[in-house]
Amino acid sequence: MLNRMTRSLPAGLAAAMLAAAPAAAHFQEILPSADMLPEGGEVELDMVFTHPFEGGPAMDMAPPAAAGMVFHGETTDLTGALEPLPGRGAEAYRLRQRLDEPGAAVFYVEPAPYWEPAEGKFIIHYSKVVVDAFGSGEGWDAMAGLPVEIMPLSQPTSLWAGNVFSGVVMRDGAPVPFAEIEVEFVNDQGIAAPNDLYITQVIKADANGTFTYAMPVAGWWGFAALVEADAPMVSPEGEEVPVELGALIWVNAKAVE
Repeated sequence: MLNRMTRSLPAGLAAAMLAAAPAAAHFQEILPSADMLPEGGEVELDMVFTHPFEGGPAMDMAPPAAAGMVFHGETTDLTGALEPLPGRGAEAYRLRQRLDEPGAAVFYVEPAPYWEPAEGKFIIHYSKVVVDAFGSGEGWDAMAGLPVEIMPLSQPTSLWAGNVFSGVVMRDGAPVPFAEIEVEFVNDQGIAAPNDLYITQVIKADANGTFTYAMPVAGWWGFAALVEADAPMVSPEGEEVPVELGALIWVNAKAVE
């Protein structure tokens, strides 16, 4: 949005505004073709690194470090099954997987570190989503064992618009007190934000790492808990820089009809 505003300004003033403004929130999407497969079958999961509420722009994703699923207590490495996803304006990926038995599968992706020069840091957002086969209602709270991860307290595949979603921010298996969580909506409905603060809403977990958010409209919602990695990485310029770790979970709220 800021880029559109600065197009008509003098170059020096536009540059100053961009330097002073907060960077738009990045979200690693892993969105399935359906979060419920009533009769099982194949699900497609699209992995795009983007700004969901604004519909882009998408950023180039290097080949992910890992992708997989947790199903019936077993973890399956699906990294080799990733396919390029064209038509997104940037490098992105798709995963196809069949679910022929009842149960909820937890799909996840560990993207390669993304260098963000505007913020002077690398970004690694560990993202996951739950897909239920045959309406089982079983296994939705399974953890993928990611370094940072959100443990759902609400069943992700049975949420109405207006319901609350609750989760616990975990790091190395322990809750993160007062973690900051960014929330964005995949805005394919053309909803206008009153101002920029509504694009990426920010909430905080409590002392036990637990957070709750009420989703006002139907659609996909992303929750990104952000923490700083213990160790820095080396930037393309050869300097040590911080690393932002994100624990993301995507849930779909259904309209009440």
